[in-house]
Amino acid sequence: MVVVTLQREKCIGCNYCVEMAPAQFQMSKKDGKSVLLHSTEKKRFHTIKSFDESIFEECVQAQKACPVKIISTKKV
Repeated sequence: MVVVTLQREKCIGCNYCVEMAPAQFQMSKKDGKSVLLHSTEKKRFHTIKSFDESIFEECVQAQKACPVKIISTKKV
């Protein structure tokens, strides 16, 4: 299983995550911040848990590209 977490509140809207993993991220038209698609929010952390391991590499690239380091990607 792949677990991806986004601390959306700290997002600066650089769009790198969308460029690296467009199937998992998009930019909000309301506030210009990143949105982790199909995520659940708990204590300001937006998380998806996916059995599709093909998303792992793209999400790792998004994590590495994020200048404020608010994306976490791991396999569990």
